[in-house]
Amino acid sequence: MDNGCCKSQGEGYFINGFIDEDNPRLTNICCIGAGYVGGPTSSVIALQCPDIRVTVVDSNPEQIAKWNSEDLPLYEPQLTDIVKKCRNVNLYFSNEIDDAIREADLIFISVNTPTKTFGVGKGRAADLSALQNVAQQIANCAESSKIVVEKITVPVAAAESLARILRVSAKPGVTFEVLSNPEFMAEGTAIENLLHPDRVLIGGDSSSNGYHRAIAALRSIYERWVDSERIIETNTWSAELSKLAANAFLAQRLSTVNALSVICERTGADMQQVSYAVGADSRIGSQFLNASLGFGGSCFRKDILCLVYLCETLKLEEIATYFHQVILINEYQKRRFSNLIIEGLFSSVKNKHIAIFGFSFKKNTGDTRESAAITICKYLLEDEAILHIYDPKVTHSRIMSDLNNPILEITHLIDGRVNIHDSPYDASKGTQAIVICTEWDEFINVDYLEIYKSMMKPAFIFDGRAILNHKLLIDIGFHVECIGKMLKNNTMKRIK
Repeated sequence: MDNGCCKSQGEGYFINGFIDEDNPRLTNICCIGAGYVGGPTSSVIALQCPDIRVTVVDSNPEQIAKWNSEDLPLYEPQLTDIVKKCRNVNLYFSNEIDDAIREADLIFISVNTPTKTFGVGKGRAADLSALQNVAQQIANCAESSKIVVEKITVPVAAAESLARILRVSAKPGVTFEVLSNPEFMAEGTAIENLLHPDRVLIGGDSSSNGYHRAIAALRSIYERWVDSERIIETNTWSAELSKLAANAFLAQRLSTVNALSVICERTGADMQQVSYAVGADSRIGSQFLNASLGFGGSCFRKDILCLVYLCETLKLEEIATYFHQVILINEYQKRRFSNLIIEGLFSSVKNKHIAIFGFSFKKNTGDTRESAAITICKYLLEDEAILHIYDPKVTHSRIMSDLNNPILEITHLIDGRVNIHDSPYDASKGTQAIVICTEWDEFINVDYLEIYKSMMKPAFIFDGRAILNHKLLIDIGFHVECIGKMLKNNTMKRIK
């Protein structure tokens, strides 16, 4: 070693184990976790940094096999094209986790951190066991110093715990610099969010000797396509809390709109008109103001519960109650809409055939985690309805797996009562009602006159996303109920 410098396995230069701040070149990146965060993030980095080898690793062989196939394990607009362009050029998917760790200059951790279902913090705290296991694996395998980046939503101080595990388990002469780089992408627009981010947040421990070099190295990746002024540097605690705070703001906004939607339905106000008027205020803006069945996805509920648990551990009971109310409103909206369906169908759906349009938690994704459709199906099945489900991107096996989840306690009700179809026309044929659970554009554009002719009469539509042309549907002959507005149904007028 000359002048305190050594060359990495690629071309990046290291000083005292970390990348030279004046020459922060990385040649090899590893991402542990091939899910909704790791896969798209790594793909975009590979696209924008063709000189960097990006390896995505996961312990699940089936997941990696799908990433190496023509049928990717998740749907996201533009993702398939990017993967096809970069795969086996500078983007690789592998189960060889130990090798990828040894060869990497920088390691992203993108493993799952679900809400705990056991022990202390059950139902609120994040389960960090996967993160801790990966940290131990990195420490055991790494033969040279690394930059380790948590790329997941974690509780405040998780990076501190990660650094502690790496520090006490590291091999002699190996050091680690831990950064927090939370993702702010939304499913359905993940690639656009990654290509054109509002901001990139990097948190680190400024008291660490390698802090500035590690920050410079991570910045050097994003600065390939992100303006430097959009890259924000904070301490690790602030970075971790900022992610939770952002999701809390958005979820709170949605729960506020959904609470107002109930008032609209009772008074004759129109939530869409109210949202337009409110969104015109520059202090508020127009996004996240649509009434719906409630928020879903992997983040909002989990992150708010994480905040609730943090407040409880800090003995901030009033603040914990405040955040928990956001969750309660969200659950109330799903239960309320289910009751609206049952009451609208003459207070019983027993043995009535009902079409469910949409099963993913939002459009442009096949992700069903925390989807409102699952809850709606649960309540309708408990009332012994017969369901006909269609979603353009969710697989039949995924739908059945979700409904057979033991937590729902409806497995005994599924046989003979759940039917999955390949088109909205097949799903609605012979049914009494259609329930719009996901705002897919396809559901706006289908021929509802043709669908109406194939349904039992009277035919109902329950629009849980407020996306349809209600006047046209009423003129066709449907009885229509919509979230966030009171409709005047004309049962006498029909389109022939």
